Amino acid sequence: MILPIVAFGDPILKKLALDIDKSFVDLNLLLANMFETMYKSHGVGLAAPQIGKSIRVFIVDTSPFEEDYPEAKEFKQAFINPSIVEETGEKWTFNEGCLSIPGIREDVVRRPTVLINYFDENWELQQKTFSGIIARVIQHEYDHIEGKLFVDHLSSLKKTLLKGKLADIGKGKVDVEYKMRFYKK
Repeated sequence: MILPIVAFGDPILKKLALDIDKSFVDLNLLLANMFETMYKSHGVGLAAPQIGKSIRVFIVDTSPFEEDYPEAKEFKQAFINPSIVEETGEKWTFNEGCLSIPGIREDVVRRPTVLINYFDENWELQQKTFSGIIARVIQHEYDHIEGKLFVDHLSSLKKTLLKGKLADIGKGKVDVEYKMRFYKK
């Protein structure tokens, strides 16, 4: 089932998400719906807060980047209760966008390598190191479960320049080809 993407301005996007446990009902269905929603929206990652669930779950499929980043080929993973242990390497800039903030792309500086602990979809505990574009997408999605958005990494000047566009997104004044949910105060 394709779910609506929560738009910028909804408080759920700024909340610290909560861990889940094995008793979480219909996790496999949730993950399947998240992948279907992400693919329909042409995304490479999707975090549970972006579909209105404040839980520590996100998914990643970096295969759309495989032409420019061969390591991205066929990388598809669910991350449950993840915790980034460390971020290392010389910072690099990449132009990021977000399904919750359509029409806005900006350069974001991040470290190229992450060490992360997480449970996979089979509740197997993993500790893995990821680099390059895969690490970048993981960091972006991880930010969502920490209550951060990519625009939070921008300078004050950039944020000021984007204020009007962000306000319009929050009001639903945006043209997208996927379902969105807008916050009503």
